[in-house]
Amino acid sequence: MDVTTNPPTPALRSVPSPGGRSPGDGDEQVRRMKACPPGPEREARREAVIRAFLPVARRLARRYGAPLENREDLYQVACVGLVKAVDRFDPGRGHAFLAYAVPTIDGELKRHLRDHTWQVHVPRRMQEKHHRIRLAQEEMSRSGQADGGTVRELHRATGIDESEVRLALRADQARNTVSMDALRGPEQGLSLAEMLGGDDPRLERVTDLVALRALIAKLPARERSILRLYFLNSLTQKQVAEVVGISQMHVSRLLERTCAVLRRGLLAG
Repeated sequence: MDVTTNPPTPALRSVPSPGGRSPGDGDEQVRRMKACPPGPEREARREAVIRAFLPVARRLARRYGAPLENREDLYQVACVGLVKAVDRFDPGRGHAFLAYAVPTIDGELKRHLRDHTWQVHVPRRMQEKHHRIRLAQEEMSRSGQADGGTVRELHRATGIDESEVRLALRADQARNTVSMDALRGPEQGLSLAEMLGGDDPRLERVTDLVALRALIAKLPARERSILRLYFLNSLTQKQVAEVVGISQMHVSRLLERTCAVLRRGLLAG
Protein backbone atom coordinates (compact mmCIF):
# COMPACT_ATOMS: atom_id res chain seq x y z
CA MET A 1 0.00 0.00 0.00
CA ASP A 2 1.32 3.45 -0.91
CA VAL A 3 0.35 5.50 2.13
CA THR A 4 1.20 8.80 0.48
CA THR A 5 -0.62 8.77 -2.84
CA ASN A 6 -3.80 6.64 -2.63
CA PRO A 7 -7.02 8.67 -2.46
CA PRO A 8 -8.92 8.71 0.87
CA THR A 9 -11.18 5.75 1.52
CA PRO A 10 -14.61 5.90 3.14
CA ALA A 11 -13.18 4.21 6.22
CA LEU A 12 -10.95 7.22 6.82
CA ARG A 13 -13.95 9.42 7.57
CA SER A 14 -14.80 7.31 10.62
CA VAL A 15 -11.34 7.70 12.16
CA PRO A 16 -10.74 10.96 14.06
CA SER A 17 -7.40 12.68 13.58
CA PRO A 18 -4.88 12.19 16.41
CA GLY A 19 -4.93 15.94 16.78
CA GLY A 20 -8.71 15.96 17.33
CA ARG A 21 -10.69 16.59 20.46
CA SER A 22 -9.54 13.56 22.42
CA PRO A 23 -6.04 11.97 22.32
CA GLY A 24 -7.72 8.66 23.06
CA ASP A 25 -9.78 8.65 19.87
CA GLY A 26 -6.84 7.38 17.78
CA ASP A 27 -6.03 4.74 20.40
CA GLU A 28 -9.60 3.51 20.30
CA GLN A 29 -9.48 3.08 16.53
CA VAL A 30 -6.22 1.12 16.81
CA ARG A 31 -7.72 -1.12 19.50
CA ARG A 32 -10.80 -1.78 17.38
CA MET A 33 -8.60 -2.65 14.42
CA LYS A 34 -6.55 -5.06 16.52
CA ALA A 35 -9.72 -6.67 17.87
CA CYS A 36 -11.00 -7.44 14.37
CA PRO A 37 -10.35 -10.92 12.99
CA PRO A 38 -8.23 -11.12 9.83
CA GLY A 39 -10.25 -10.12 6.80
CA PRO A 40 -11.42 -7.14 4.72
CA GLU A 41 -12.81 -5.19 7.69
CA ARG A 42 -9.51 -5.40 9.58
CA GLU A 43 -7.56 -4.33 6.50
CA ALA A 44 -9.88 -1.38 5.95
CA ARG A 45 -9.48 -0.29 9.59
CA ARG A 46 -5.70 -0.76 9.39
CA GLU A 47 -5.45 1.44 6.32
CA ALA A 48 -7.69 4.07 7.91
CA VAL A 49 -5.58 4.16 11.07
CA ILE A 50 -2.37 4.53 9.06
CA ARG A 51 -3.87 7.41 7.10
CA ALA A 52 -5.10 9.10 10.26
CA PHE A 53 -1.59 9.14 11.75
CA LEU A 54 0.22 10.31 8.61
CA PRO A 55 0.48 13.89 9.98
CA VAL A 56 2.44 12.49 12.93
CA ALA A 57 4.86 10.78 10.55
CA ARG A 58 5.33 13.98 8.55
CA ARG A 59 5.98 16.09 11.65
CA LEU A 60 8.60 13.62 12.87
CA ALA A 61 10.30 13.59 9.46
CA ARG A 62 10.47 17.39 9.41
CA ARG A 63 12.35 17.45 12.71
CA TYR A 64 15.48 16.21 10.99
CA GLY A 65 15.86 19.28 8.78
CA ALA A 66 16.85 17.39 5.63
CA PRO A 67 17.61 19.31 2.40
CA LEU A 68 14.49 20.07 0.38
CA GLU A 69 15.17 17.37 -2.22
CA ASN A 70 15.44 14.69 0.51
CA ARG A 71 12.41 15.61 2.62
CA GLU A 72 9.97 13.43 0.69
CA ASP A 73 12.35 10.48 1.08
CA LEU A 74 12.38 11.03 4.85
CA TYR A 75 8.59 11.20 4.86
CA GLN A 76 8.41 7.85 3.09
CA VAL A 77 10.75 6.36 5.70
CA ALA A 78 8.58 7.79 8.48
CA CYS A 79 5.54 6.20 6.82
CA VAL A 80 7.31 2.83 6.85
CA GLY A 81 7.92 3.31 10.58
CA LEU A 82 4.26 4.16 11.09
CA VAL A 83 3.14 1.00 9.29
CA LYS A 84 5.48 -1.07 11.48
CA ALA A 85 4.09 0.63 14.60
CA VAL A 86 0.49 -0.12 13.61
CA ASP A 87 1.29 -3.77 12.85
CA ARG A 88 3.37 -4.36 15.98
CA PHE A 89 1.37 -2.42 18.56
CA ASP A 90 -0.05 -4.57 21.35
CA PRO A 91 -3.02 -2.90 23.12
CA GLY A 92 -2.80 -5.48 25.86
CA ARG A 93 0.30 -3.82 27.31
CA GLY A 94 -1.77 -0.82 28.34
CA HIS A 95 0.28 1.86 26.56
CA ALA A 96 -1.06 4.64 24.36
CA PHE A 97 -0.49 4.06 20.68
CA LEU A 98 1.41 7.31 20.15
CA ALA A 99 3.78 6.44 23.01
CA TYR A 100 4.74 3.37 20.98
CA ALA A 101 4.49 4.84 17.48
CA VAL A 102 6.66 7.94 17.98
CA PRO A 103 9.82 6.06 19.07
CA THR A 104 9.21 3.44 16.37
CA ILE A 105 9.00 6.06 13.62
CA ASP A 106 11.89 8.03 15.08
CA GLY A 107 14.04 4.90 15.19
CA GLU A 108 13.26 4.16 11.55
CA LEU A 109 14.29 7.70 10.60
CA LYS A 110 17.52 7.49 12.58
CA ARG A 111 18.49 4.18 10.98
CA HIS A 112 17.81 5.59 7.53
CA LEU A 113 19.86 8.71 8.19
CA ARG A 114 22.69 6.66 9.68
CA ASP A 115 22.85 4.09 6.91
CA HIS A 116 21.82 5.91 3.74
CA THR A 117 22.26 9.68 3.83
CA TRP A 118 25.92 10.16 4.78
CA GLN A 119 27.96 10.22 1.57
CA VAL A 120 31.21 10.01 3.57
CA HIS A 121 31.56 7.66 6.54
CA VAL A 122 31.02 9.43 9.85
CA PRO A 123 31.13 7.50 13.17
CA ARG A 124 27.72 6.81 14.66
CA ARG A 125 28.67 8.66 17.85
CA MET A 126 29.31 11.82 15.83
CA GLN A 127 26.10 11.35 13.83
CA GLU A 128 24.08 11.27 17.06
CA LYS A 129 25.78 14.42 18.34
CA HIS A 130 25.15 16.07 14.99
CA HIS A 131 21.45 15.26 15.31
CA ARG A 132 21.27 16.77 18.83
CA ILE A 133 22.99 19.91 17.58
CA ARG A 134 20.63 20.19 14.60
CA LEU A 135 17.62 20.02 16.94
CA ALA A 136 19.17 22.73 19.14
CA GLN A 137 19.79 24.91 16.08
CA GLU A 138 16.19 24.52 14.95
CA GLU A 139 14.96 25.51 18.41
CA MET A 140 17.20 28.58 18.40
CA SER A 141 16.04 29.51 14.90
CA ARG A 142 12.40 29.32 16.06
CA SER A 143 13.28 31.65 18.93
CA GLY A 144 14.63 34.27 16.53
CA GLN A 145 18.33 33.41 16.12
CA ALA A 146 18.76 33.32 12.36
CA ASP A 147 22.27 31.85 12.53
CA GLY A 148 21.17 28.89 14.64
CA GLY A 149 23.42 29.81 17.56
CA THR A 150 27.15 30.07 18.16
CA VAL A 151 29.37 27.15 19.13
CA ARG A 152 29.28 28.27 22.76
CA GLU A 153 25.48 28.58 22.75
CA LEU A 154 25.14 25.13 21.19
CA HIS A 155 27.48 23.78 23.88
CA ARG A 156 25.25 25.24 26.60
CA ALA A 157 22.09 23.92 24.93
CA THR A 158 23.32 20.36 24.34
CA GLY A 159 26.08 19.80 26.90
CA ILE A 160 28.42 18.70 24.08
CA ASP A 161 32.01 19.96 24.30
CA GLU A 162 32.73 22.94 22.05
CA SER A 163 35.40 20.99 20.14
CA GLU A 164 32.87 18.22 19.49
CA VAL A 165 30.29 20.80 18.40
CA ARG A 166 32.73 22.11 15.81
CA LEU A 167 33.43 18.57 14.56
CA ALA A 168 29.72 17.80 14.32
CA LEU A 169 29.08 20.98 12.35
CA ARG A 170 31.90 20.09 9.98
CA ALA A 171 30.53 16.53 9.69
CA ASP A 172 27.34 17.99 8.23
CA GLN A 173 29.29 18.53 5.01
CA ALA A 174 29.59 14.75 4.68
CA ARG A 175 25.85 14.29 4.31
CA ASN A 176 25.66 15.51 0.74
CA THR A 177 28.51 15.51 -1.75
CA VAL A 178 28.86 18.32 -4.31
CA SER A 179 29.04 17.64 -8.04
CA MET A 180 32.30 18.56 -9.75
CA ASP A 181 30.14 20.35 -12.31
CA ALA A 182 28.50 22.57 -9.68
CA LEU A 183 29.03 26.24 -10.49
CA ARG A 184 31.02 28.27 -7.99
CA GLY A 185 32.80 31.60 -7.77
CA PRO A 186 31.55 35.17 -7.31
CA GLU A 187 29.49 35.10 -10.51
CA GLN A 188 28.77 31.35 -10.57
CA GLY A 189 30.79 31.18 -13.76
CA LEU A 190 33.23 28.40 -12.93
CA SER A 191 32.62 24.75 -12.12
CA LEU A 192 34.17 23.20 -9.06
CA ALA A 193 36.41 21.08 -11.32
CA GLU A 194 37.79 24.23 -12.96
CA MET A 195 38.62 25.76 -9.58
CA LEU A 196 40.57 22.77 -8.29
CA GLY A 197 44.32 22.77 -8.77
CA GLY A 198 46.03 20.21 -10.96
CA ASP A 199 49.03 18.01 -10.28
CA ASP A 200 52.31 19.90 -10.10
CA PRO A 201 54.53 18.47 -12.88
CA ARG A 202 57.57 19.14 -10.69
CA LEU A 203 56.43 16.44 -8.30
CA GLU A 204 57.72 13.84 -10.75
CA ARG A 205 61.21 15.28 -10.32
CA VAL A 206 61.28 15.04 -6.53
CA THR A 207 62.70 11.52 -6.46
CA ASP A 208 65.40 12.43 -8.98
CA LEU A 209 66.34 15.57 -7.02
CA VAL A 210 66.70 13.61 -3.79
CA ALA A 211 68.90 11.02 -5.50
CA LEU A 212 70.89 13.76 -7.25
CA ARG A 213 71.59 15.53 -3.97
CA ALA A 214 73.13 12.36 -2.56
CA LEU A 215 75.31 11.91 -5.66
CA ILE A 216 76.52 15.52 -5.65
CA ALA A 217 77.56 15.18 -2.02
CA LYS A 218 80.04 12.47 -3.07
CA LEU A 219 81.78 14.68 -5.67
CA PRO A 220 85.12 16.41 -4.99
CA ALA A 221 84.84 19.94 -3.61
CA ARG A 222 86.05 21.58 -6.85
CA GLU A 223 83.42 19.81 -8.99
CA ARG A 224 80.70 20.72 -6.51
CA SER A 225 81.83 24.35 -6.61
CA ILE A 226 81.79 24.41 -10.42
CA LEU A 227 78.27 22.95 -10.53
CA ARG A 228 77.02 25.52 -8.03
CA LEU A 229 78.60 28.49 -9.87
CA TYR A 230 77.44 27.36 -13.30
CA PHE A 231 73.94 25.99 -12.62
CA LEU A 232 72.82 27.87 -9.49
CA ASN A 233 74.65 31.20 -9.82
CA SER A 234 74.25 31.22 -13.62
CA LEU A 235 77.87 32.24 -14.29
CA THR A 236 79.41 31.63 -17.70
CA GLN A 237 82.16 29.06 -18.08
CA LYS A 238 84.67 31.91 -18.43
CA GLN A 239 83.48 33.47 -15.15
CA VAL A 240 83.57 30.09 -13.42
CA ALA A 241 87.13 29.59 -14.63
CA GLU A 242 88.17 32.93 -13.17
CA VAL A 243 86.59 32.11 -9.79
CA VAL A 244 88.04 28.58 -9.58
CA GLY A 245 91.43 29.55 -11.07
CA ILE A 246 91.52 27.17 -14.02
CA SER A 247 91.09 27.55 -17.76
CA GLN A 248 87.70 27.80 -19.42
CA MET A 249 88.45 24.62 -21.42
CA HIS A 250 89.22 22.79 -18.20
CA VAL A 251 85.90 23.96 -16.73
CA SER A 252 84.09 22.71 -19.83
CA ARG A 253 85.69 19.26 -19.57
CA LEU A 254 84.95 19.04 -15.82
CA LEU A 255 81.30 20.00 -16.37
CA GLU A 256 80.92 17.39 -19.09
CA ARG A 257 82.59 14.67 -17.05
CA THR A 258 80.72 15.51 -13.82
CA CYS A 259 77.34 15.55 -15.55
CA ALA A 260 78.10 12.16 -17.10
CA VAL A 261 78.98 10.75 -13.67
CA LEU A 262 75.72 12.08 -12.18
CA ARG A 263 73.67 10.78 -15.12
CA ARG A 264 75.12 7.26 -14.76
CA GLY A 265 74.48 7.38 -11.04
CA LEU A 266 70.81 8.32 -11.55
CA LEU A 267 70.27 5.63 -14.19
CA ALA A 268 71.94 3.01 -12.01
CA GLY A 269 69.65 3.91 -9.10
